[in-house]
Amino acid sequence: MHEARVLVVDDSAAMRALFSDILDQAKNVRVVGTARSADDAREQIAELKPNVITLDVEMPGMSGIDFLEEIMEKDPLPVVMLSSLTQAGTETSLRAFELGAVECFPKPLKATPEQFAKSVGKLGKIVLAAANSNVRDRKVRTEQKTSEAPFEWNGHLVAVSASMGGIDALTTMLGQFPGNCPPTLVCLQAEPMVVDTFIKRLDDMLKCHVRPARDGATLTQGTIYIAADPERHVVVEVGSPPRLRLMERDPVDGARPSANLMFGSIARGAIPTVGAVLTGMGSDGARGLRLLREAGSETFVQDRKTALVSEAPEAVIALDAASREVPLAEMGAAVLARCGIG
Repeated sequence: MHEARVLVVDDSAAMRALFSDILDQAKNVRVVGTARSADDAREQIAELKPNVITLDVEMPGMSGIDFLEEIMEKDPLPVVMLSSLTQAGTETSLRAFELGAVECFPKPLKATPEQFAKSVGKLGKIVLAAANSNVRDRKVRTEQKTSEAPFEWNGHLVAVSASMGGIDALTTMLGQFPGNCPPTLVCLQAEPMVVDTFIKRLDDMLKCHVRPARDGATLTQGTIYIAADPERHVVVEVGSPPRLRLMERDPVDGARPSANLMFGSIARGAIPTVGAVLTGMGSDGARGLRLLREAGSETFVQDRKTALVSEAPEAVIALDAASREVPLAEMGAAVLARCGIG
């Protein structure tokens, strides 16, 4: 993993100073410059050659979103967008993901100093992962067409985990699912307000239903359940049909909700399942997917070339937890093939 050389782009001098100070304290992260506008940033990029940019959404002149689009079209660089925690902000974040942003980080402007310090403490890890991401190899998302072939379910669940880069990857994968898709549970590490907007958008876009994971919900065909509550884990309880349980307990290996805990509960319950780990930071999901495979489930991992952030897939491969590496464009079809009859 190479060092992150960061250009901080924000129209506020105070914010430039604050985020520069935070990032300079992070391990393997170095701020090489700051810019107050898109025009200023272009000059700094040419001169300083950063390998990652933090970019404010709201700037005078060209907006952060328009500048992001320019960057991705001309010479792609890893970009972490900084946005406000508002409804408009979550819509903007989804647009940023569509254009190729690696992550959207919320500015906790109304938080207490302690909450602010805790929140921005994550930024160094995000920026380092972004600097080592596969942005240049990323293909722009194209419209997904659901297969018109009849799907007959064989009773297997689908369980998926994703974190950094996950919203884009899940849009591609789940876009291939039919209206009568297998019951699908997703453990997603992302900003909860952005996930709420993402769920609503997917529900409008897909033929199947997309719902937030709720305690006690039964896993039924034709529905995708997304668990992203940072205060509660999600596990699957054996039954006919199986049922979701949300649990308040400490993070597991630094993650909450924990994909390891989700996959492990399915493996212990011997519930027929197809598991998959997509793009993401860290190693969450690897141990749990290994338990699923040892329990006899088919398990997949997004191949490292198409994973925006390959840390999670690499952890899966290191543990031999996946039956096969699958390119993102083929993941939906691969999963459905193991969940259908014929």
